[in-house]
Amino acid sequence: MRTLMKHRLAVSCMMMLSLIAGCSSSPETIEEADTMKSEVRTMASDTLNELEKIQPGAKAAVDSAYGHAEFSNFGMKILVAGSGSGKGVAYSRSPSTETFMRMVEVQAGLGMGVKKYRLVWVFTTKEAFDNFVNSGWEFGAQATAQAQKDEKGGGMAGALAVGPGVYLYQITDTGLALELTAKGTKYYKDDELN
Repeated sequence: MRTLMKHRLAVSCMMMLSLIAGCSSSPETIEEADTMKSEVRTMASDTLNELEKIQPGAKAAVDSAYGHAEFSNFGMKILVAGSGSGKGVAYSRSPSTETFMRMVEVQAGLGMGVKKYRLVWVFTTKEAFDNFVNSGWEFGAQATAQAQKDEKGGGMAGALAVGPGVYLYQITDTGLALELTAKGTKYYKDDELN
């Protein structure tokens, strides 16, 4: 019985992933690719502005870091399976680079709903940035992180420490998330926009 339930859950997750992957549009012309890039850049700028409103001083921390990335995510959950997808862009300071990226999310567990959130990644070292952009990043279902407190976080107050030299601000409809909810998520380069 348990094996059958696990099999059904795996099939449901794969179907949701296929649905999300099929919904993401691919540019067919250079003009469409340029429009998509412009939309992602606008989202990134808007996300940084929203972060600064919610967490004053965060933009200064982002600007002084080696690199940063902004993502927007949309996800759905229906009964026992859920998934989401999003787009983003990663910037490094020296040398100045721009890398367009994607994210995909898979959720298991009972529930229903739609969620939307934005993420700001901050990389304090070149190695952390390069690992994220070139190797991607993956949060397992067991991932946990808590926000930095003002006295310890300094410029990263309100950010989640998720790895060596890697901090994450997660913006939801209700403000800054103090615990990581972007679980079962993978980040990777967008080959169609780079």
